Amino acid sequence: MSAPKKTARRTLLVVSATLTSAALTAAPVLAAPSPSTSPSATPPATMSTVGGTRLGQAGTQVNLASGVPVLPKNLTSRSWIVSDAESGQVLAAHNAHWRLAPASTLKMLFADTVLPKFPSTTEHKVVPSDLAGVGAGSSMVGIKEGETYTVHDLWLGVFLRSGNDAVHVLSAMNDGVKNTVAEMNEHAEELQALDTHVVSPDGYDAEGQVSSAYDLTLFARSGLQKKDFREYCSTVTAKFPGETKKNKKGKKVRGSFEIQNTNRLLSGDSDIDVYQGIAGVKNGNTTNAGATFTGVAERNGKVLLVTVMNPEKNEHNEVYKETAKLFDWGFKAAGKVEPVGELVLPKSAAQPSAQPGATASGEAGGAVGGSGGSSAKPVASATASSGTGGMGIALAITGGVLALLAAGAYLVNRRWPLPDLVRRRR
Repeated sequence: MSAPKKTARRTLLVVSATLTSAALTAAPVLAAPSPSTSPSATPPATMSTVGGTRLGQAGTQVNLASGVPVLPKNLTSRSWIVSDAESGQVLAAHNAHWRLAPASTLKMLFADTVLPKFPSTTEHKVVPSDLAGVGAGSSMVGIKEGETYTVHDLWLGVFLRSGNDAVHVLSAMNDGVKNTVAEMNEHAEELQALDTHVVSPDGYDAEGQVSSAYDLTLFARSGLQKKDFREYCSTVTAKFPGETKKNKKGKKVRGSFEIQNTNRLLSGDSDIDVYQGIAGVKNGNTTNAGATFTGVAERNGKVLLVTVMNPEKNEHNEVYKETAKLFDWGFKAAGKVEPVGELVLPKSAAQPSAQPGATASGEAGGAVGGSGGSSAKPVASATASSGTGGMGIALAITGGVLALLAAGAYLVNRRWPLPDLVRRRR
């Protein structure tokens, strides 16, 4: 296809996405009146209608018609949502606005809020107060008091190991946990994520801390606008600084150890393969929340977001298995199914005076490949193989055409430069 034809096609896509967004938001969008910040045992009768009236209804919402594949069977999650990451169309949902404990998927909001503030090369020496308040039994990356880490190191700890210790150190750098929580709540409101109430920045179980599948998807979509967010959430393995010790000669040396991403659709596991086209973003698991996950994947030029919260089926890696089923359905249904709602844009997107900044362009505090960046291994470094024994290759999503979906500064990249995606088939 010639360059002029490509440009024309992308222009049509942008116009189509804009018109779809306008159509879906034509009706008034209201939040549920004064919702409780305590998770409910069953979906409440009245939920938020942000993104569309049907998204506030309990149960499964989908427009099945001729040519539209049926939804997967045996989905047990209390809440889930499938959406087009670029156009914002919600293809199907189940209790999308049910306020539930989010677990570490809340770290997406933490990253989207704090990540732009510090260049990746910034160094910080950890003091005891930095780690105060880390919850008992928290997931840790292994940060040691008295050691110095770069911001790049700390974010790898947050995304790969879901390290609450790394979250608390970054929060300490950001004027403390209390200030960070306040900023996260403020940012959630700006994103119109009105189901969310943050109490702890790391997603650790806390009274009154809730979010929803809809809100978690908004956090992922906003975070993925940032280049370094995309790089961190897609990294499979990386080297993390260890503790400084004396060697046999009495000289102080500091080694490192390998950390692996706990997102099993990205790293794989004994009972689950790496998902074809996966590129992030974040998983979580706590006593109150159960397993939660938001993922982004690309296939045949289509980028989808799927969020799944708390599967009732108590099987190993069930949250990833149900996510994979919904991805498979979404890629088959995309372009065939009529949307049931939309992912709304941030409040500031409606302000004509707003100017594009770091949060829109994605260059938050410098690229990940700064100091220490060479130790991280993004998805592209993995070896891909086909089911027939042939060797596959990583697919690089290139381009970078930005589509302005509203009269403001919020830019959504129609062809997000997601990190190289691996097609791994076993």
